[in-house]
Amino acid sequence: MMNDTINLIMTGRKKRRLRFILVTSLLAVTALALCCTMLMLGNTIYPVQDVIRVLMGEKVQGATFTVGTLRFPRMVAGLFAGFAFGAAGAVFQTMLRNPLANPNVIGITAGSSAAAVFCIVVLHASNTVVSIASIIGGLAAVLVIFLLSKGSSFSIGRLILIGIGIQAMLDAVISYLLLIGRENDLPAAMRWLSGSLNGAKMETLYPLIIAVLFFTPVLIGLGKRLDMLELGEEAASSLGVDTDKTRLALIISSVLIIALATAATGPIAFVAFLSGPIAKRLTGAGFSPIIPAGLTGIILVLASDLVGQFAFTARYPVGVITGILGAPYLIYLLIRMNRKGDL
Repeated sequence: MMNDTINLIMTGRKKRRLRFILVTSLLAVTALALCCTMLMLGNTIYPVQDVIRVLMGEKVQGATFTVGTLRFPRMVAGLFAGFAFGAAGAVFQTMLRNPLANPNVIGITAGSSAAAVFCIVVLHASNTVVSIASIIGGLAAVLVIFLLSKGSSFSIGRLILIGIGIQAMLDAVISYLLLIGRENDLPAAMRWLSGSLNGAKMETLYPLIIAVLFFTPVLIGLGKRLDMLELGEEAASSLGVDTDKTRLALIISSVLIIALATAATGPIAFVAFLSGPIAKRLTGAGFSPIIPAGLTGIILVLASDLVGQFAFTARYPVGVITGILGAPYLIYLLIRMNRKGDL
């Protein structure tokens, strides 16, 4: 009887692992296909062989500039920003055990946005200064949120409520800055706030690329501890997890890549919010959601950018399309949580 139970458990575990590997592989293939489509598709459609030749460094008339200078940086921005938003959003949702606990809702991206808009409309600063300010703003926002939510013990509900309050306050600051800003500065500020891959340049993307390549292994390495944190504070501590240090390492890593992604593309709406739940629904429970959520973030950003560019008569920033996708899910989630008594 005991052997039958063990065999049943092992069989279930193998099936879950196979499902996780298969789904993650399909997400990776889909993300790769979208990357190729981003490079091929535009006012002029280039064949795969021309794109490959350009990427290999060959000179191809017309394609060298269009693919190498315009489309490739745009694709790279969507690739790394999408992964950063998706992975970091999943970390926050898992760590804080609440689907609302993502950087878009609890004020982190709003901190980056407020700092960037201030630099654009008040200081008239360069793109480099705007990017640095947005990183500092995101880090400052998360520091304020955690300081204000720190009581005698860590409280997820308190952190989320304070984060939502900070988000509302920063949104008001952004509205005021837009109100007093010069008319010439408003288009740049609004384009940044909407979340866009337009005008992406490789030289501005290197910090994001380095951060994602460095911190993703850190997050994966902390994956088992992250899963234990999802069980609750007491359960994780009883399993030998230093909850404070683990949470600090996860927060620093996640906030840095979120802030750098926001600096590169602006706050692309709802990608951090949607990626984790979609990835978990596809892969099932029992495995770290970081890589699947990151791949889902890539797919959401690249697919939404293609829709925004080519599905309508006018062209829309990627953040407009992701906002259209994410808003109904947020309403649904709030209604479901209210019925369960989680709000």
